[in-house]
Amino acid sequence: MPDTLHLRIKKQYAAALIEDLIKVDAVESVEEDAIELTPAQKAALDKELDAIKNNPGYLLKWDDIKHRYKKP
Repeated sequence: MPDTLHLRIKKQYAAALIEDLIKVDAVESVEEDAIELTPAQKAALDKELDAIKNNPGYLLKWDDIKHRYKKP
């Protein structure tokens, strides 16, 4: 069995689950530098970075995004 598992958890359960795992010392923080990307993840990031370099209009300003999705 691998040391690391990747799970998809519904939002409404995630916070409570993480709190419970911390209480029983089942999870630990990992430094960002310690996380290695898979070759597929690296390729996807490179593709996105190339798209941004070739089309600066591809990006949106954070304030525009917040305004677009802000609840009335």
